[in-house]
Amino acid sequence: MRVLLVEDDERIAEYVANGLRQEGHVVEVAADGEDGLSRLADEEYDAAIVDVMLPRRDGVSLVREARRRGVGTPTLMLSAKAEVPDRIVGLRAGADDYLTKPFSFAELSARLSALARRAARAPSSTRLSYADLELDLLTRRARRGGQDIELTAKELALLELFLRNPERVLSKTMILEHVWGYDFDPQTNVVDVLVHRLRKVVDHPFDRPLIQTVRGLGYVLRE
Repeated sequence: MRVLLVEDDERIAEYVANGLRQEGHVVEVAADGEDGLSRLADEEYDAAIVDVMLPRRDGVSLVREARRRGVGTPTLMLSAKAEVPDRIVGLRAGADDYLTKPFSFAELSARLSALARRAARAPSSTRLSYADLELDLLTRRARRGGQDIELTAKELALLELFLRNPERVLSKTMILEHVWGYDFDPQTNVVDVLVHRLRKVVDHPFDRPLIQTVRGLGYVLRE
């Protein structure tokens, strides 16, 4: 899944983002309410996690305004406030679920998956595909030509990025930001290594390579 995390506490943001990335999700982090609202309104996400106490715009106001603009992204609200009236305010503003701090990552992950399942109105909405390659966003299973493909979490995240951007050249910097989620030296070879690993299972056993190198620019998924 592509997840937006709106959290100003760097420690919590890193904890949640790293945990979700280890599960193979693509995570983007916004540190204040205005940035979170802008991203939620302008980009497509499978789910959002929004803290209540945020600088510039609080989480309740963020979700309420997003819903007013027609944004339907399933949203899990985080808050240190555990009282029933506080939860009601968040849910009435448009949040789909409410989790109080402190929380276990396992519960957060399970609630996020449940939100995504409920939001999936049709099987096709939970899958990304290109040519004979497909990825189920809920089960995190990849297939090509009807055959299951075993992938690591990082390989799944990279495959999802390719499938969300077919026939678009992705630079190493773009891949670093989406798969690792923090700054790396652009000269590092971690992207090349990961692409090579993904090709070994997605392309090499099949007749047609889909992941192609665009010299000097990056990589692209195309026939």
